[in-house]
Amino acid sequence: MADETAQIVDEIADRVRRRLDALRAGTEQPCTASPQSGSPSGAECSDSCFTCPNVNSCATVSAVKSGAARIAPDRVRTSADIAPYIDHTLLKADATREEVVKLCEEAKKYGFATVCVNSSNVGTAARVLSGSKVVPIAVVGFPLGAALPSAKAFETREAIRCGAKEIDTVINIGALKARDYALVIKDIAMVVEAARPVPVKVILETSQLSMEDKIIGCVLSKAAGAAFVKTSTGFAGGGATAEDVALMRRIVGDDVGVKASGGVRSTEDAMKMIAAGANRIGASASVAIVMGQKSDSKY
Repeated sequence: MADETAQIVDEIADRVRRRLDALRAGTEQPCTASPQSGSPSGAECSDSCFTCPNVNSCATVSAVKSGAARIAPDRVRTSADIAPYIDHTLLKADATREEVVKLCEEAKKYGFATVCVNSSNVGTAARVLSGSKVVPIAVVGFPLGAALPSAKAFETREAIRCGAKEIDTVINIGALKARDYALVIKDIAMVVEAARPVPVKVILETSQLSMEDKIIGCVLSKAAGAAFVKTSTGFAGGGATAEDVALMRRIVGDDVGVKASGGVRSTEDAMKMIAAGANRIGASASVAIVMGQKSDSKY
């Protein structure tokens, strides 16, 4: 099944690349399930068409779901081992300066990899974390992902100017679901370019996507130069699942990171995500996780 999954992922990736090439060349043709009124060709869908919403890809989705790979959790044995994987997170709208400072102090105390905050708070985080090994992250286009690419790029540059060392940007979910791949890849690429050489994570919001959307989102993120793909904002319902993490890892391979975020509240949750292939965990329940407890936190 792993070989079948790889073949399907490669096929979808190839379809996406071919459509992007057609868009750049200006040769893409509109397509419908029946001859389009006014179309010069009046052609019906072909097997190679990936633009038409009526193309049936249920078999593809089912096979990929069945074949999602797992990665053995040989590096994490206790709750304390999880700390270096964690992006300690505070993204609520009413977060205060005092809460951001507390977040940073906890990150330094427990040895978390990073803190993840809204761009308006990243300057505070950068100052508190100065001289430590903990990295400040700013989210961009958060939580909807529906801002203009230029707006996301501007926010990225400003966040880095304020001290961000990593950027988590939300993918344009509507464009992805509409299969406007040119806009999706432009949206990500502009953030990547604005952030360079700071690494960028792309939040897919997996609970809002079909299996095929998840695959395409990962392919486009990797093609645009993202350093990570990430499951969720934690603000749209649902959250990280081991199945989604495993699928994402299978698609992006070993040269792109996978971040599980949204609903990771316990040591057991975190270990499942790491076992599935995550090399970062986004959580506000970070202290509870490394203490072997369970939190009621929503993120």
